[in-house]
Amino acid sequence: EHHGFKVSRETLRKWMIEDGIWLSRKQRRTFHQPRLRRECYGELIQIDGSDHRWFEDRGGPCTLLVFIDDATSTLMELRFVKSESTFSYFEALESYLHTHGRPVAFYSDKHSVFRVSKTDAKNGAGMTQFGRALNELNIEILCANSSQAKGRVERANRTLQDRLVKELRLAGVSNMKAGNAFLEGFKARFNAKFSKAPAKPDNLHRALNVEPDRLAEVLCWRENRYVGKQLTFSYDRKRIMLEENELSRALVGKYVDTYAFADGRLEVRWKGQSLPYRVFDMDQRVTHAAVTENKRLSAVLAHV
Repeated sequence: EHHGFKVSRETLRKWMIEDGIWLSRKQRRTFHQPRLRRECYGELIQIDGSDHRWFEDRGGPCTLLVFIDDATSTLMELRFVKSESTFSYFEALESYLHTHGRPVAFYSDKHSVFRVSKTDAKNGAGMTQFGRALNELNIEILCANSSQAKGRVERANRTLQDRLVKELRLAGVSNMKAGNAFLEGFKARFNAKFSKAPAKPDNLHRALNVEPDRLAEVLCWRENRYVGKQLTFSYDRKRIMLEENELSRALVGKYVDTYAFADGRLEVRWKGQSLPYRVFDMDQRVTHAAVTENKRLSAVLAHV
């Protein structure tokens, strides 16, 4: 067009083929090399969330968290939750740890629960809350670059979206509470039918060896907050005021630790010592700054 020539698209394509600068769709296809299974049970656990209408028209859509052993294809943990979030994964992780112990590593996608989206993030030492908890438990977290890389759990999701949906229908299960109770028996039947023998007989799970109170402190949302001159700091669109005492008066201009637990409790601590506080101002209005991730949008819209 620039030089005033007019040729058909097919002619141009043949010229490009002759010069080796055009490849067919078949030639452009990329193939992912298969990855061998890990050799030992508990060496690598693939985790993922599958958003689906698990109860069909009997109930609303929800997410199934799936933990599957890479060496044996054993379903280690299944749990229905409203959406993929840090606290829902904390809940599933706690159940996993009490049942099986600590694995060597978890393998996930790049969801923001597992991976910091901003490389220049100021808080969190470059890791998410879930990553920080695993680090304290001496468990490694690996993030896959593609869905094919964690094909074990992806294929399990497709199988569950067919087999589990039918079993839930036959059992008349129509909500998450009944579904989670049903999953224990289903998991045992599924593993008896589909799990594989590992290449080596070793079980690499380690004992938990963490007190319940300490585990609750690990599986919570922890942040640092700067204390202003009025002994106040901002947290989740709230204004928190520390009660004035000998300890809190010395905290002006310093950072305190906040511990947000799954049950809604919030603790403020300084070097491990709990500080009494009160909510000075609470703003529950929804602002334009409140960002909701795509994977949690359905749950948030249902709440609204």
